[in-house]
Amino acid sequence: MSEKQLFEYAVIRVVPRVEREEFLNTGVILYCPRKKFLQLIYTLDTDRLKTFCPKLDIVELQEHLKAFEAITLGHKDGGPIAQLDIASRFRWLTATRSTILQTSKVHPGFCDDPAAALKRLHAQLVL
Repeated sequence: MSEKQLFEYAVIRVVPRVEREEFLNTGVILYCPRKKFLQLIYTLDTDRLKTFCPKLDIVELQEHLKAFEAITLGHKDGGPIAQLDIASRFRWLTATRSTILQTSKVHPGFCDDPAAALKRLHAQLVL
């Protein structure tokens, strides 16, 4: 029997008008230090987003999400932040910000398999 691992996660939110504080959940980022696991999953429901905010630039939003993904995975095209260690990347991605793409507060949990936990959270909180 494998030992449960502590993980942390945050929900990725699209906030088209920051001053209104309205958002739609679009993804989840999960960090498990012992497994050296940092990944995110997102689903961009363009119809729902356009209904929520007709003026939203979907292409720009996709670029921001791709940047989040590049940083998460430590890709060179993610810039200098992507070159930081895994814990620092997670903390940077989940830092409080006032932009169109934000994350919730960080929440803890325990799991056997971080990838499965990420998929489960994505299904529960986004889909």
